[in-house]
Amino acid sequence: MNILALDTSALTATAAVMRDGVIAGEASFTNGLTHSQTIMPMVDYVLKGAGLALADIDLFAVSTGPGSFTGLRIGVGTVKGLAYARDKSCAGVSTLRALAYNIAPTDRLIVPIMDARRNQVYTAAYRYDGGKIASVSAPEALEIEELCGRLSESVIFVGDGVSPYMGKIRSLIGGRAEFAPPQLRLQRAASVCAAALDNPPVSPAELSVIYLRKPQAERERDEKLNIHS
Repeated sequence: MNILALDTSALTATAAVMRDGVIAGEASFTNGLTHSQTIMPMVDYVLKGAGLALADIDLFAVSTGPGSFTGLRIGVGTVKGLAYARDKSCAGVSTLRALAYNIAPTDRLIVPIMDARRNQVYTAAYRYDGGKIASVSAPEALEIEELCGRLSESVIFVGDGVSPYMGKIRSLIGGRAEFAPPQLRLQRAASVCAAALDNPPVSPAELSVIYLRKPQAERERDEKLNIHS
């Protein structure tokens, strides 16, 4: 089976192709350009490198959140369009679960953290079980102090929240914290491919974005109106 996967949930845009369980091509850029400018050229690049065409893809996978509202809409919209046009199925993957697949099998608890601003991270907890990532806690938006207060065992953190919060995490839980190295820290479409194998396929119409918070414009409006979510 051939899988094309995209992740546009954060600053990094990434695309990958998996062919019969092996990553045949992957590209990632964090260059300040909008994902709408970069994602389709990246798709063309990884397909050509893998010796495949869009007609050869059996499953279109994408990270569905949490993450940037605009970025997620670009990725999900792109995959919907590609799949609709070819009457193919989709796989929607949690951005956090895909990040957990960046980490090699380990006995440690894996905790992805994505910078959600406002001193919060998007996070969840996962553990390897039989070679696959199993969910320990559901995705949510938390302040870093609250997250660390819940952790009572050795943890490996992964995600773009590592850099801004590494010092604070170390001060809160000390030696129980380990951090993914920089080359494994950010979103990778290859990991979206791996996570897609865990998910039952859905139709393009069923594919949707998962938001953990309201968009910034809605939050600012609610604050002005003194509405609390």
